[in-house]
Amino acid sequence: MRAGFVLLCIGIAAGQTPSVEGLKEHAFQGVEARRTFTQVMVDSIFSFSELGFQEVETSKYITGLLEREGFRITRGAAGMPTAFVAEWGSGKPIIGFMADIDGLPETSQKPGVAYREALVAGGPGHGEGHNAGPAVNVTAAIVVKELLQKYKIPGTIRVYPGVAEELLASRNYMVRAGLFKDLDAMLSCHVSTDFSASYGTSGTALVSTQYSFHGRSAHGAGSPWMGRSALDAVELMNIGWNYRREHLRLSQRSHYVITHGGDQPNVVPPEASVWYFFRELDYENVKALHELGTKIARAAAEMTDTTMTERILAGTWESHMNKALAEALYANIKAVGMPAWSEDDQALARAAQKELGSKTDGLRVKVNELRPPSDGADRGGGGSDDIAEVSWNVPTVNLRYPSNIPGMVGHHWSSGIAMATPIAHKGATAGAKAQAMTAIDLFLRPELREAAWAYFREQTKDRKWQTLVPEGTNAPSDLNREKMTRFRPQVEKFRYDPGRYKTYLEQLGVKYPTTR
Repeated sequence: MRAGFVLLCIGIAAGQTPSVEGLKEHAFQGVEARRTFTQVMVDSIFSFSELGFQEVETSKYITGLLEREGFRITRGAAGMPTAFVAEWGSGKPIIGFMADIDGLPETSQKPGVAYREALVAGGPGHGEGHNAGPAVNVTAAIVVKELLQKYKIPGTIRVYPGVAEELLASRNYMVRAGLFKDLDAMLSCHVSTDFSASYGTSGTALVSTQYSFHGRSAHGAGSPWMGRSALDAVELMNIGWNYRREHLRLSQRSHYVITHGGDQPNVVPPEASVWYFFRELDYENVKALHELGTKIARAAAEMTDTTMTERILAGTWESHMNKALAEALYANIKAVGMPAWSEDDQALARAAQKELGSKTDGLRVKVNELRPPSDGADRGGGGSDDIAEVSWNVPTVNLRYPSNIPGMVGHHWSSGIAMATPIAHKGATAGAKAQAMTAIDLFLRPELREAAWAYFREQTKDRKWQTLVPEGTNAPSDLNREKMTRFRPQVEKFRYDPGRYKTYLEQLGVKYPTTR
């Protein structure tokens, strides 16, 4: 590629429009020149540490950057205050970029420290690493925009956020609002410990729903017979569901939290709620699983002489990534290659792995092979991602870029150790290069777009997307509001100031790496 860059420079000097490969080399170098921009984004969003639907500062920050680069911003997209669409250019093709922006509860962690040290005790953090994805996509989008602009290449770039991805709760509403209906392709990305792409079916379909039971209060000692306990109904539902697990398919995953169980022990709880995630391999099976859960909830209400109402919060299909796009992305991943990790990077990784009791083999140094699909009932259960909703409506691919440490626990403070360190910075830059180069392919190679749509038509020939969320349901933008209101003043004390400090580690006074 470096020789290609020399040829590119000669072509530019002669006033020629570079070839596709020349433009991709230019994109590579454009991202490389923005390493500091990418690093500041990674660190800034890490410091915001905002939970799903409450990504106020994160959304403001990202849209501000894009607006300054000439993107047209639509805020409050699909009725969600922190959702937006950032658009530049005009006409076809229209290529989208999408990355998650939310954090997780109770995962606050000081970056660069290989053991538990929270910035805010009990506070939110980026224990999934969603702070790096926007940096990957925004850097790539700006670089591609400049190339399209310079060489008068037609087309439109759109940047979208994955709002509240940890709640699987935004893309369904975005699809139904028509935000992707005219896209030619979607380039998604997600933090990983490797550098890879895959195609075919993966993950699980999911329904997120809350059952609320309504009873009657009474004095817990003086006249308990006068009460009708909503908490009893919640507990009976959970007992019923846990007994039923033995007779469910091995591929199902279901988990719950009691979100309200009463106020004090001597008052029979008149109101109680339980929040369930139902997961199965596909739309058809998760729909049936959810219906069974609702049946058991109704039975629990009957047993306790209470009533029950249900609020479906979110739903998503299993993901299905596009083969043609994955092959193009993978070729660019190989061209970029893994970042050059320093000994300090490896020392942090090995120390964190030792802390977690994982294999202490450090950071990965080789690009993964292109992963073929593992379709069928034998692929097992697992996590969900509502990028799936997009993947059943437009050709989509998901870049996994190397910004985290192998052997960490997902949705856990340990997954925040690396996420504002040189590991995350280097991985995000590598990811932005692959993403920008793939976007160039999509803008300049109509045969790639045609192949992507041919695969998509085959994918959807017998299975058409249907929503798992009832029509007329609004996005649950109230979720996490109270929690974020409580923690925001503490989190703001640790906000990154790039005007004064080169990195967030410098601002926090963290010696890199800090190990036991």
